[in-house]
Amino acid sequence: MKIIIVDDDFLVVSSLKTILKANGFDIIATGSSGSEAVFLFNEHRPDILLMDIRMENMTGIEASEKILAEHKDAKILLLTTFNDEEYITKAINFGCKGYILKQNIDSLIPALNAVGAGSIVFDSEIISKIPQTKPARAQFKEDLNDRETDILELVADGLNNKEISNRLNLSEGTVRNYVSSILEKLNLRDRTQLVVYYYTK
Repeated sequence: MKIIIVDDDFLVVSSLKTILKANGFDIIATGSSGSEAVFLFNEHRPDILLMDIRMENMTGIEASEKILAEHKDAKILLLTTFNDEEYITKAINFGCKGYILKQNIDSLIPALNAVGAGSIVFDSEIISKIPQTKPARAQFKEDLNDRETDILELVADGLNNKEISNRLNLSEGTVRNYVSSILEKLNLRDRTQLVVYYYTK
């Protein structure tokens, strides 16, 4: 898996490179600002961009917005010391695939693998910032049919298409078509925004 690391702390970048290389990841580039992140992503098209949030010149949130505006399938995992609700909301709305706190570094490798496989990953401390009461199915009746609601619930639980297909005994292609249909019906861009829709409708 090809990874770009962007953080304005040289020691953090060096430590992350050591940890990730030891676990079989290919570090193809590193940077120290949001503007570098945008340039490096366009230059190298990594499997995952691992990026800090608070940086000079351009923040990780601003860089994420620019990258995802041009590359909606970009996989961006934010690694930060801040669990500020405003950052979390922006990261989700822009379509970032995960938000991991630096103090929970043990979760980084599983998070990268999960994002690489198509899942959305947030630390438990981050999840606590998102409304987690499951809505009643009746709330979706006006928008989605029963099968679409089943799939929406599983997407909100963090399952990827293969896991959903196994759970519902459908082909991956059928699940993919359902997800596309749900996104179109709800006028949403990606799975991350589906999770936000599910918990905040």
